[in-house]
Amino acid sequence: MENRLAVRSESILHAGTTSLLVKIVYGLLAALLVAGALFIANDYGRKRAYESLHIRAQSAAELNAVLLRTVLEKQRSLPFVLSQDRDVISALTTRSDSLLQLVNRKLESLISGTRSSVIYLLNADGLALASSNWREPTSFVGTNYSFRPYYTRAIAAGSAEHYAFGTVSKRPGLYISRRIDGRSGTLGVIVVKVEFDDLEADWRRNSDPSLVVDQRGIVLITSLPGWRFMTEGPIVPDQMGPIRESLQFGDAPLAPLDITPALPQGQPDIVQARLPGAAKAEEFVRVQTPVPTTTWNLQLLTPAAPAVAEATRTAQLLALIVLAPLLGFTAFLLRRRGLALRRAREQEAARLELERRVAERTADLSTAHSELVMQVEERQKTEAKLQTVQQDLVQANRLAILGQVTAGVAHEINQPVAAIRSYADNAKTFLGRNQIDSAKDNLKAIAGLTERIGGITDELRTFARKGTGDAGPISVSDVIEGALLLLGTRFRQRAGQIITQTPPPDIKVHGNRMRLEQVLINLMQNAVEATEGGPASKISVETRVTDGEVQLIVSDNGPGIPEAIMQALFTPFNTSKDRGLGLGLVICHDIVADYGGRIDVKSSSAGTEFTVHLPRVA
Repeated sequence: MENRLAVRSESILHAGTTSLLVKIVYGLLAALLVAGALFIANDYGRKRAYESLHIRAQSAAELNAVLLRTVLEKQRSLPFVLSQDRDVISALTTRSDSLLQLVNRKLESLISGTRSSVIYLLNADGLALASSNWREPTSFVGTNYSFRPYYTRAIAAGSAEHYAFGTVSKRPGLYISRRIDGRSGTLGVIVVKVEFDDLEADWRRNSDPSLVVDQRGIVLITSLPGWRFMTEGPIVPDQMGPIRESLQFGDAPLAPLDITPALPQGQPDIVQARLPGAAKAEEFVRVQTPVPTTTWNLQLLTPAAPAVAEATRTAQLLALIVLAPLLGFTAFLLRRRGLALRRAREQEAARLELERRVAERTADLSTAHSELVMQVEERQKTEAKLQTVQQDLVQANRLAILGQVTAGVAHEINQPVAAIRSYADNAKTFLGRNQIDSAKDNLKAIAGLTERIGGITDELRTFARKGTGDAGPISVSDVIEGALLLLGTRFRQRAGQIITQTPPPDIKVHGNRMRLEQVLINLMQNAVEATEGGPASKISVETRVTDGEVQLIVSDNGPGIPEAIMQALFTPFNTSKDRGLGLGLVICHDIVADYGGRIDVKSSSAGTEFTVHLPRVA
């Protein structure tokens, strides 16, 4: 007996150790799972952020390239037009001082309209004969520019474009030149210099850091002035000598940009770049796009750190949201299993204690066993009662939800049921008079209204699901006429004066006819009840059409809506009627919202006005 008790005690101790081990293993696995999920979510969030930034940056880069091309195309047409100008040709041919003075003034007047930096005219030897800056101390007139590439290339090929420092202004710009030919041969060259200060300012205001590089990788145009004439990479010594000799970039150091790839080359292109004035390098998404009609390439750098941080936080949060219920449910199951094992161990310990006491006091075995059986039975009864109470609570909750739905259905089908009753009475009268056709029409209307009731219940289910139903362009006049037809003569008898304004059939809104009629019927019924059907009561239904919007206005001359009701007018079960359910305006509000509209309410002691705003369909 003692050996058996010792073995069973050792088994209980082993079960407790196993339970603790299970908890430790679960904690380790949960930690590993959370860490792995956070790592995967971090990687996924970064990739998604990089892809999104790449798409956005590509669009911005293409837009900047289009802006640059627009500026270039505008300026390219100017040399061509001036090369055909009679005054320019005559001035080159005759070298008349009066004609050259005329050309000076003409070129000067073109600066403000074309936003060029300077326009000047060279003769066949490269000597400047006229210039837009002829009045200034730094006038180009009299200076020989035959050594400049834009002159030599234009003489040789007819036209040229050359980006360089100005020898006088010391400002960079694009020189666009075109040869002017006469009957006896080459007469000269017209040159337009374009500076990109305004374009660079626009880039600084509207986009991320942008730069334009030539085929050698030298930055020509940039929204960051500190990067101008820097290079994508080191320039080989064989190329550096000719560049310095050409004086194209003056004494600019042509130092490499502080931009290094952050990830292996691929798409998107992630780089580390230190902007001018920044203390440290930051991560950017770099995109490149060619500038049409040039040999240039436009690059745009979009800051990646904020977007990546936000995307990774969001991805990790979603991962935790997904994992939390799973881990919580697993922990619940483990805890439930642990409690069950604990209860089992406690019961086993009680049995061991009982057997030990049986060995000591055999006389008390029967009593102790009976008490234990009674405790078990009481516990089972208590658990059964608890389950019964829980089931009753679930059933009560279901009945409460069913009561709300039933109340809504009863509220919404009252109108078609009343109409069915009216049509049935009329059909009976028509049959009594042997007016078969009229009776058939009423029976047909009754059949339609029964379908309408089915439709209303479907629409109430749609309301519960926040669905919009089948929608399309619907005539506002059809909605008003349908609502008045459904309300029928009983409505007109209850109202003192009804004024309706039906718009032309071509005035349409986006929606579902039955649901919009439902809104109009609810508002008109409320108006009738507000005026209490007195002979002085007045109800009006009118339509206002504005640009892109149609307004349905239902107004009455009742006493107005109490302030306490107005505070929560579109809240379920909020009503001032003794028998009202407070669902009508809630349903109207949600139907109109489903179609992109809204309902405004104005109420005073002189009456109430409901305005339904709906987007107009062309």
